[in-house]
This record gives sequence, structure tokens and C-alpha cells, in this order.
Amino acid sequence: MDFILSGVAACGACLFTNPLEVVKTRMQLQGELKSRGTYQVYYRNVFHAFYTIGKVDGIAGLQKGLVPGLLYQFCMNGFRLGSYAIIESSGYTHTDGRVSATKSTLAGALAGVVGAVMGSPIYLVKTHLQSQATSSIAVGHQYKHRGMFHALVAIHREHGILGLWRGSSAAVPRVSVGSAAQLCTFSSAKEFITDLQVFPGDSWLTALSAGMMSSVVVVMAMTPFDVVSTRLYNQPVDHLGKGKLYRGFSDCFSKTLKNEGLIGLYKGIGASYFRIGPHTILSLLFWNELRKLYQSYR
Repeated sequence: MDFILSGVAACGACLFTNPLEVVKTRMQLQGELKSRGTYQVYYRNVFHAFYTIGKVDGIAGLQKGLVPGLLYQFCMNGFRLGSYAIIESSGYTHTDGRVSATKSTLAGALAGVVGAVMGSPIYLVKTHLQSQATSSIAVGHQYKHRGMFHALVAIHREHGILGLWRGSSAAVPRVSVGSAAQLCTFSSAKEFITDLQVFPGDSWLTALSAGMMSSVVVVMAMTPFDVVSTRLYNQPVDHLGKGKLYRGFSDCFSKTLKNEGLIGLYKGIGASYFRIGPHTILSLLFWNELRKLYQSYR
């Protein structure tokens, strides 16, 4: 039940934040491996990107990849938050009755690894679909998938079962860092707010406030890993399934830093916050409230 509640909570958040995921993906791929001023800027900022995508690709273009996005959130966060809930309820994240920053960080990172590995094939397809655009505003490599199932079948047929886990070398550090930052700060912030007695006991506002605090930390820690992850998943590959632009996580990180500078690793941070921030807040709020509701009816 912990896994199901966690997955449902993440899907609820995804319905609201998927358009921001599309914008974030496009902005992270824009000007890939090119220095500033040497490429055409289709998306000047998150608001301009929204307008441009909506105008050229239509409103439906802002919800590209929604189906794999929902499935990914259910699988990845179902395993991630579900694993953390089990670890937390077993008392492993506490020392002398208080939340341990070290233990909750390690538990969050471990839960993130489980979620990243399980959800990697769906994230691969989601990235491909969200990067697909009309040629006049296209950025990054353009795959020609007709949908989620067509993409899964095509990748499997061409590169085998291991081809579906291409890019997972970036997914593990991305989700591990984000998960550790999110769950550690959420647990600590919720305990801190409870101690201050700002809200009545068991108020949903406690989880909401803790989620808002957590989201800031998550975006700052996760964005460089998110940029690398998006690029590794979306890069073109040869007949053997090997990337044509990057050999792996370290190679992508160093090439991006060398060609685009530190700012390249934080491309789309505005879109990242507008997406990760609300997603973190909503998923943690829904997760907390669903767990409370389930406990009350047990």
C-alpha cells in the first residue's frame, strides 16, 4: 500500500507539472555543447518557452509525454517514496526519537536508486517524446516516435532489452541526489514546523510548508544532474546503441562544463523550479495526506 499511495501522489502532481517538464527539457537541450551567442535561442525563458510551444505545437504540445510521464512517476516515485516510507516507519531514519539528517539522507538516496533504475526505460521514452517539436523550434536530437509503446518497441527492436536502460548511468545520481535532498529536508522541516506549533496537529499546512522548503534545496542540488540526464537520454546513438555525443555521465558533465561553462549545467533552472518546486510540494503533500487517510481507515 505504501508503494501504491506514493505512486498515486506523484501522478497527481504530474498532471499539473508535465507542461513545465516539456519546457524544462527543451531549455536544457537548447544550445547543447555550444558557447553562448553561437546558437539560435528559441526559448528565452520559461514564460517565452510556454508561449512559443503553445503557439507552434499547439496546447497539446505542452502535454507531450504525459502518458509515459504518469507511468514514470507511478513507477519511480512508487518505489522511491514507498521504499522510504518503509525505512522511515521501521525507525531507521531516527536517532533517539528525532530525525537523523545522516540516516534520512542515506535512506533517501537508497530509495532514489531503486526508483531510478525501475523507471529508467519510461524516462528515456518520455524525454524523447518531450523533445520532439516542429522543425522551426526543434532543439537537440529529434526522434520520430509516434507514442510511448511505439518508442518502447522500436528501441527494444533496435538495441535489445539493455537499450531501454540507456542513460540510467545519469538517472541514478540524478534521482539519488534529488531524493536525498528532498526526503531529508522534508522530514527535518516537517519536524521543525511541528515543534514550532505554527499549525494545529496533523494539519496539511505542515506538509505543505515543509514541501516548499524542501523544493528550494532540491532544485539547487538536482539541476546539474538533471541537465546531464536529459542530454544523455536524448543523444543520438549508433547501431550498437552507443552515444554519439557522450560516453557517459562524467563525459557529458565535463563536456557541458567545458563548452557552456557552469551556467550550462544550470540551463533551465527557472523551468526546473517551476516544475520541480510545485511537483515536490504537491507530491509530498498528496503523499503525506494519503498516508494519513489510509492510516485512519485501517
